[in-house]
Amino acid sequence: MKNTSLQQSTLTFLSNVAQNNNREWFNEHKNEYLQAHQNLCDIVDLLIVEMNKHDVIENESGKKSLYRIYSDTRFSKDKTPYNPRFAFGFRRATAYRRGGYYVHIEPNNSFVGCGFFAPNADDLKRIREDIDYNYEDWFTLLKTPSIVNTYGNITGNSLATAPKGYPKDHPGIALLRHKQFIFKSALTESDLLSGNLVQIINERLKDIRPFFDYMSDLLTTNANGEPLF
Repeated sequence: MKNTSLQQSTLTFLSNVAQNNNREWFNEHKNEYLQAHQNLCDIVDLLIVEMNKHDVIENESGKKSLYRIYSDTRFSKDKTPYNPRFAFGFRRATAYRRGGYYVHIEPNNSFVGCGFFAPNADDLKRIREDIDYNYEDWFTLLKTPSIVNTYGNITGNSLATAPKGYPKDHPGIALLRHKQFIFKSALTESDLLSGNLVQIINERLKDIRPFFDYMSDLLTTNANGEPLF
């Protein structure tokens, strides 16, 4: 039977990786890694089932959703071989459902994230067109109780000044400057070890849907509101 509660041993393993980030130690504790990895796979398997009750997720399994713990050090100054975290992302199915989900499990740095990490040039142009004309709708959307209570304010990298073609005193300038549209909600150790982590994450990801629904409508139409697909 799958264990869908996060185990203390999983967090302990991640803490130990952070303190002993070398291949010799990792190889000696490979069984601990495999147990922790399976623990996360089981959790994500169940979360996919729960998410598909209110969304449509492309991911087939927890195993295929988890990011590798092994670092790619080829082009990095940081040569430590392992990422002391477990993380996974969910893709929404079909081109009509926009936005992505991300979950990061790491001692003292666990969180749920969602939004648009790297919108392409066409999407960013369309988003800014909409903010330009409908900034008041954006203000209202971002005050949606489920979004504010779970995530607080929108975050993400922004330009230092107004994007080309927009005045610096535009009422929606703070949003127009955004290059990313990200929401983040911390997971405490109590959340992680509550025995209800799947339900906690599922509810938090559900809370962003008003924003995702708005963005899905926006990014599948042109400036005249005509469908792109």
